[in-house]
Formats: sequence, structure tokens, C-alpha cells
Amino acid sequence: MAKNISGVARPAGEKRSRGRPRGTAQPSEAASVQSLDRAIALMKLLSAGNGLSLTEISQQSGIAASTAYRMLTTLQAHGMVEFNEADQLWFIGIETFRMGAGFLRRRKLAEQGRAIIQDLMLESGETANLALADEDCVVFVSQVETHEAIRAFFRPGTRSPLHASGIGKAILAFTEARQRDALLKRLPLEVFTPKTHATRASLIADLIGIRARGFSVDDEERNLGMRCVAAAVFNEFGEPVGGVSISGPTVRMDDAKVAAMGPRVRSAAAALTQAMGGILPEAVRAA
Repeated sequence: MAKNISGVARPAGEKRSRGRPRGTAQPSEAASVQSLDRAIALMKLLSAGNGLSLTEISQQSGIAASTAYRMLTTLQAHGMVEFNEADQLWFIGIETFRMGAGFLRRRKLAEQGRAIIQDLMLESGETANLALADEDCVVFVSQVETHEAIRAFFRPGTRSPLHASGIGKAILAFTEARQRDALLKRLPLEVFTPKTHATRASLIADLIGIRARGFSVDDEERNLGMRCVAAAVFNEFGEPVGGVSISGPTVRMDDAKVAAMGPRVRSAAAALTQAMGGILPEAVRAA
């Protein structure tokens, strides 16, 4: 015997309500629905069930069947819900899993990275940072401040352009070539200091050096008087998704300290990559 959504068995011969009304346009012909609140409510409803008919969805959501169907077909077009023709049931879609997995990776990166950047701060004596890639910027999500009176500070949520930040340049350096080239074509190279990369040629030359050594240096390119050493963190596909860095005033972050801490920051990023199940590209392993 089959079971309904409450887990109660129903007779095998019992006919279940259709998943969509008769005479309604197919998904490709359905108009897009912009009622976001109700669409999200439908996804929540489907995620809590084990397949629902259109009638059940309408009854449980309080949304008219015809309206619910238009919403469902819009969501179906984006992979957010799926429809099983044989059972006439609607299910939550694979795209919602991908979105959820993205959130879990972000949480895992922040949680796993906390201890790693704490160690970096203690070893270097400088502020240590953790940031995530977000389109043409990086977003700082965690920081451990040094106890020095003069120190770098990035409030969580602070955004910094890829071309003018240590972590951003480390991400760019290890982004797949075609994707990186497309990004650089539309990336505005805003100049913040006389040392900011103002041309794509100078930025690309820097990225080549970063790939060779496995870590980047922000040499007063975002803020005069401040230097940063950074390395990228990679996901399970070997794609850069964020990075770790140490930042401090140039009076302490001299060439000798940068050279000494670069490999250490690279190792910290590799440890975080491993902790979150990521894969280091061959270029990083060889550096």
C-alpha cells in the first residue's frame, strides 16, 4: 500500500490527485510569477514533504491551485522544484540542494578557518583575516586582531575589489584562465593609491608571480602604509573560493617578514583547504 504525506497507508488502487490541472499550459508556456514570498513558502512546503500533489499543495499553502501551478512551473524552470509525471507529485528540486551546499561551504570555511587565522596572528604578530570570493570582490567574514597599537582592521562584511586586495589577487591568480580573462575584461580597475594596479597588463604580470610562489602580496595597493600577505583557499573542484591573509603596517611588514610569512600563509590556506574537503591545484602544490 502507498502512503500519504502523513505516513498513513492508503489503498493501492486509490487514485491520487493530479499534479497539475487539466487544460493548463505546459511549464515552458507558463508565465513567470514574481510573488517571491509565496514561492518561498511553496519551496518550504515541498522540502518538508515527500512529494505533494497540486491539490495537497493548494490546501496546505492556502494558494489557489491555478496560482500555485504557475509558481511551481516558474520554480521548475529554475530547477528549484521537480515534477514526477508518473506519480503526479511535486518535489523540492536539485538546485535548492546546490544552494544549500553553497551555504554549508561558506559556514564550514568560516568555522574551520577561525583556529587557523588565530594561529597565524600569534605566529606573525599581525592581524589575520579570512575572506570569501563574491563576484568581483572579496568579503571579509572573520578576523583575529593583533594586540599591537597600530594594526589593520576590516569589519566583517567589508568588501574589497579583487585587484586591490591580497586575497582577491590570490583568487584571481588561480581562477581558470577563461573565467579570469572574462572577469578582467569587465573588472573596473579602480585606483586607490599610487601602487594600485591601474592596467590589466600590470595586474596579469603580478598574477603570474603569485601563481609561481603560491601567495600574493598587497603592497600598499589598497591603503598606503599597509601591507598584506595572502593565499587562496580551494573547494572540492580545485576552484578558489576565498583566502586567508595577514595584514599590518609597512614598518613591521618589511620585505624580510613578507618573505618569511608568505610560505606560512600559503600553508595555512592549504590546511584550511584540506579541512573543508578541498583540492589544491598542482600549481600550489608545486610552489
